[in-house]
Amino acid sequence: MTSITDPSLSDSFSSAMEEIQNKQRKACEELMDATTEACQSHRQYVKSALDTCLKKFKDDEMVFETIQTFKRDLEQNSASLKEKHGAISEVMSEIQQKELQRADIIQKIEKLNEEHAKRKELIESQNKANKDRLRNLQKARLVFQEHLGMEIRTIHGKTQLIKGEKLQFVFRNINPSDQDSPYVVTMGINEDKTYQIVSSDPVIECMPVLERRLQETNNLPAFLANVRKEFISKARR
Repeated sequence: MTSITDPSLSDSFSSAMEEIQNKQRKACEELMDATTEACQSHRQYVKSALDTCLKKFKDDEMVFETIQTFKRDLEQNSASLKEKHGAISEVMSEIQQKELQRADIIQKIEKLNEEHAKRKELIESQNKANKDRLRNLQKARLVFQEHLGMEIRTIHGKTQLIKGEKLQFVFRNINPSDQDSPYVVTMGINEDKTYQIVSSDPVIECMPVLERRLQETNNLPAFLANVRKEFISKARR
């Protein structure tokens, strides 16, 4: 058995221990290097993660600001849309009122046109009636003036009894004892274009009946013939 005091054994042990220490030192250095590398890698990862988070935070802030801006714009647009809707409602109400006014105006115009057409028809009818009366007067004038000695006068009455333009029919050759003695009927035309007997001289008692018959038949020659008969009858009494 080798003695511990053997110099070669002591050198071997020292060499072995030194080798172990070197290995341990190398292992520690490798561990330190690995730890340092891991720390650096970790720091880089943390820094990268922090940068990513900061960027994400800034992006989120921008998104939030954008959302707020959109929200404000939406509120403004909603208020503007509400205001425009109110304006549209007012315009529609005005349009409806104008449509009602237009319909009312159209109805009034149609009514006026109808009244105008009726008035025109009435005027045409009155003109026709006046022409018929004029022809009757002309016929009566020819018959009575040329054959019976009747005179037709136009007078302008200013008294309460005789107002406006009137016609006087003066009959002669009535009284056999006085051929030139005048027998007079004064007449005019009412606003409704009917004949009106103003007076007769001498008075004929049945004149209202003759006047009513004249208004019904519009036959002036027949009326004047009947008046002449009444004057003759009165002159012979």
